[in-house]
Amino acid sequence: MLKSQEIREKAPEIDSLRLGAGWKIEDLAKPQIIIESSFGHSHPGSAHLDTLVNETFKTVNENGGRGAKFFVTDICDGESQGHDGMNFSLPSRDIMAGMIEIHVEATPFDAGVFITSCDKAVPAHLMAIARLDMPAIMLPGGIMNPGPNMLTLEQIGTYDAQYKRGEITKEQYDYYKHNACPSCGACSFMGTASTMQVMAETLGIALPGTALIPVTQKELKIAAKNAGIQALKLVELGIKPSDIMTKDAFENAIMVHAAIAGSSNALLHIPAIAHELGIEIEPELFDEIHKKIPYILNIRPSGFYPGSYFWNAGGVPAIMEEIKEFLHLDVLTVTGKTLGENLEDIKKSGYYEEHEKLISGLGVKKEDVIKSKENPIQKHGSIAILKGNLAPEGAVVKHSAISKKLMKVVLKARVFDCEEKAIEAVLTKNIKPGEAVFVRYEGPKGSGMPEMFYTTEAIASDAELVESIALITDGRFSGATRGPAIGHVSPEASEGGPIALVEEGDLIKIDIPERSLDIIGVAGTKKTEKEITEILKIRKENWIKPAPRYTKGILGLYTKCAASPMKGGYMQ
Repeated sequence: MLKSQEIREKAPEIDSLRLGAGWKIEDLAKPQIIIESSFGHSHPGSAHLDTLVNETFKTVNENGGRGAKFFVTDICDGESQGHDGMNFSLPSRDIMAGMIEIHVEATPFDAGVFITSCDKAVPAHLMAIARLDMPAIMLPGGIMNPGPNMLTLEQIGTYDAQYKRGEITKEQYDYYKHNACPSCGACSFMGTASTMQVMAETLGIALPGTALIPVTQKELKIAAKNAGIQALKLVELGIKPSDIMTKDAFENAIMVHAAIAGSSNALLHIPAIAHELGIEIEPELFDEIHKKIPYILNIRPSGFYPGSYFWNAGGVPAIMEEIKEFLHLDVLTVTGKTLGENLEDIKKSGYYEEHEKLISGLGVKKEDVIKSKENPIQKHGSIAILKGNLAPEGAVVKHSAISKKLMKVVLKARVFDCEEKAIEAVLTKNIKPGEAVFVRYEGPKGSGMPEMFYTTEAIASDAELVESIALITDGRFSGATRGPAIGHVSPEASEGGPIALVEEGDLIKIDIPERSLDIIGVAGTKKTEKEITEILKIRKENWIKPAPRYTKGILGLYTKCAASPMKGGYMQ
């Protein structure tokens, strides 16, 4: 018996209430499909999702099921930048997942279609799908096209810094701001939103070829219809997320993450999603996989082209074909077939021929956007996990965006206990070449783990500093981040991690090839390893744990309950 029908027998008021909400008597016995989305007028990634919800709803109802629309609107990381609103960004992921859980567990459904696009909403939906473990399919909400001259939103941070330094006029600055987002959809670069849409497809919980469809393409509405049909099939097949999102599927996702130079925020989201299924993803797994998978996607911010070019060039299936020899092809997917079977079906369907036409229509060749594994952008993936006396549990760096001069370097510490003071120092030229800018007490337990986007853009847009300094933080970075940024330093400062003990003038050694991050000197003078150990011991004894920044509301709850950044920053 379907779960919805079992609950109807236990709760006689359900029939009355649903009839009162517009259901018909004959609907009550049909498979009941929740259509959960992040639709809302909050930002371009969610403002169009109602059209996809309606397509799915109509399709479910026309094919023997009864759909029900539920909404948990997300917030926009872009609109939260530069003020305390960013502190709510990562916590919103866990709160959204909790609300979706409440929707499903409080009301009986047999399967779900989950429709979402952006930074925290996609991982929130994936966490909820994993936690609920009922038949489910995700529909990624697509991506926007670029503005004039391939203008995309992640460039605005650079133009902001240039305007504040007097390098461009207000008219130029306003033009860029007014034209960077020409439509709905996820922002057109491989930031966190795009990365997590790709991860959903790679995990096998979204239909093949559905990640990052440009919102202007008819294929997005077709995908919405197909998701509704497949949800009903999943009810018949009894396939659950735990059958699909296995350890091998997560390894596949990390391999694709390496190939696309995905956002460093995936190192928060992938472990958090896996945790819901009882699977532990250690940070070392990212490092191990990124060492063997070539980086082949020429998409911003690490590459040249806007994000919408990715799907036109073949999307996730094309990436998977290039790295096929590494993938676990026997994993089950939401189609009811294995990944290997899906890839064979795509080849026979004319998909690649159609996408050759699409990308050539943009005046670009497929190989300009998606390189071959024989001719990669970089032989290895873009992420490295650093450890050492500064980060005993690890830190994350996207080294594909870092100057070769900074791959192995010793820098002098400049220490800030909040981002606002750090960005002011960068913009006013109070940071000099050869310095390591520390921004601390910005981890999950400190302030909710906000992004440091404007600080990284201020550095990346400064030709001198981008080649000569590093930013090191227990906070995190935007998926749009470029330049020398090391984040997720763990344990975080609020927990008394070594980053809390760094003092002005300490010597910091960064060695990305050797995967190390260490304090090696004090007041500009090198010390022995034994001396550093003793100095840090004394500093720790004198360290005073700061009072919690937040004691009530969502941030009070999240900062109290959050796990380590290297475990995913989920609420425990």
